[in-house]
Amino acid sequence: MTITLNGTKRDFPAPLTMTRLLEAVGLAGKPVVVEQNQLALLPKEITSATINDGDVIEIVQITAGG
Repeated sequence: MTITLNGTKRDFPAPLTMTRLLEAVGLAGKPVVVEQNQLALLPKEITSATINDGDVIEIVQITAGG
């Protein structure tokens, strides 16, 4: 399946969940904000979200700093 991830088209094996996507891009277990098709997901929704071919996903890692 092909999705747009942070502005870049990428291929991933189907079926794909948000949890698997985060693992694939090295962000599993890290604080992130996820948007799927222009809708922000609540943290509890990330673990149950499924991704469909053609979805647009934006992932932003939350970092602290000053």
